[in-house]
Amino acid sequence: MPDEYRTVAGAGVHETEVNRSRFLCALAPAATEQEAQDFIAAVRRQHADASHNCWAYVIGADAGVQKASDDGEPGGTAGVPMLQMLLRRDMRYVVAVVTRYFGGVKLGAGGLIRAYGGAVGEALDALGTRTRRRYRLATVTVDHQRAGKLENDLRTGGREVRDVRYGEAVTIEIALPDADVDAFRSWLADVTAGTAGFEAGGEAYGDA
Repeated sequence: MPDEYRTVAGAGVHETEVNRSRFLCALAPAATEQEAQDFIAAVRRQHADASHNCWAYVIGADAGVQKASDDGEPGGTAGVPMLQMLLRRDMRYVVAVVTRYFGGVKLGAGGLIRAYGGAVGEALDALGTRTRRRYRLATVTVDHQRAGKLENDLRTGGREVRDVRYGEAVTIEIALPDADVDAFRSWLADVTAGTAGFEAGGEAYGDA
């Protein structure tokens, strides 16, 4: 698993114009291939009258799933440059659909490649991206007396508190960069006089 990747900040649409053709790039986060395909289908329904609805998506932190379609444009002139732009920007878990309304001027293969790839690049710039980093999930168990201060210290110290559960003791779920685990153990022992429990778990991605 890579230490980090980038994805879109949220769904949105950005429009560009090239030689009177309108290019509308719709971007959205997609956790699964099915989500990506559902988004593509929704855009196609919305722009059923368009000349083309070309698309590309990358799923997986390791970019394990990569697919693209030219939707009737000359082979390799639309979906592939869209996909290449997503990969060049280290984008993951993302789907892009570029809708083209033909303006009467043919762009040629080189012009199409620049237009479709450029539409995705401009949309990423306009809509914004965010970095997701790999974290180690961990569970901290502490008595009720120390729990409030500890939770506050974690949050003010910039730690990601994912969940807090109250029972006989208080269980706080956190996410840590792997490199910080040993230092965190030492800090936790200091601030709780050695009374807190710490258990490292699996891995997940969170906002950097």
